[in-house]
Amino acid sequence: MHPKNLHNTPYQFKKLIEVHISLAPFVHTNEFGNSTIDFFNPNAVLELNKALLKLHYNVTNWSIPENYLCAPIPGRADYIHHIADILNKVNINTPVKGLDIGVGANCIYPILGSQIYNWKMVGSDINEVAVASAKQNVTANTNLVDAIEIRHQKDNANIFAGIIKSNEKFDFTMCNPPFHSSEKEAKKGTQRKLKNLGKQASELELNFGGMANELWCNGGEALFLKRLIKESVLFKDQVTVFTSLVSKSNNLPKLQKQLTKLKASYFIVPMEQGNKKSRILAWKFND
Repeated sequence: MHPKNLHNTPYQFKKLIEVHISLAPFVHTNEFGNSTIDFFNPNAVLELNKALLKLHYNVTNWSIPENYLCAPIPGRADYIHHIADILNKVNINTPVKGLDIGVGANCIYPILGSQIYNWKMVGSDINEVAVASAKQNVTANTNLVDAIEIRHQKDNANIFAGIIKSNEKFDFTMCNPPFHSSEKEAKKGTQRKLKNLGKQASELELNFGGMANELWCNGGEALFLKRLIKESVLFKDQVTVFTSLVSKSNNLPKLQKQLTKLKASYFIVPMEQGNKKSRILAWKFND
């Protein structure tokens, strides 16, 4: 993880329970004598997230609708810290304004960006339930109201258009795109993960949340990112640096080729959390 990520050390379950007692029933001692939870239990992960947000990020009221993606906070915080490094690399100082494409019901990236670095954040999503939930998570916490704005993308043909206002400027955009091309592919990927972890396929629906727009889209990650890059050209004078997570490394060559063709400068930032490897693709058009 990023060296500034406070989740580099084991979870402080005693302190987490002190601030959020609802976590207590899910905490147990494992075979190594360490406190932990069952990370395949969505209720346990939900309560852990609530506790983490209370203890470390001063967010006391947070939740998500049933079956929506319960994002693991440590990995999300990593992206935020790497964004801060990218901003430093391109000489952007405070105040900072960022846009999260596909904010989701959890609103995690805007929350972390505002609470860790005091950034002003806008989050957009095409799903109306996700937008309503994200707005609720903002309005339920007075310290977030002036820092975060949630916008609804009403046209699924657009990504930035209809969200970035005329003459509006952003220092960065970020995105954690859907990486599967269909529901069938998403379920196969989850079944493969479960098998590798020694879990039963019957646990699929119980342990992995996420709605369609969160987990898959036509063409999968590669096509979505091609669209993202293509449309970013239209907003090159309003955004300093565009970024996105790229979960599949074999998608990079075509994306790099596209960026070169569009005369964008780009760089890749590796990310690693435990056994999970990913990377951030960052690009810009103006010096």
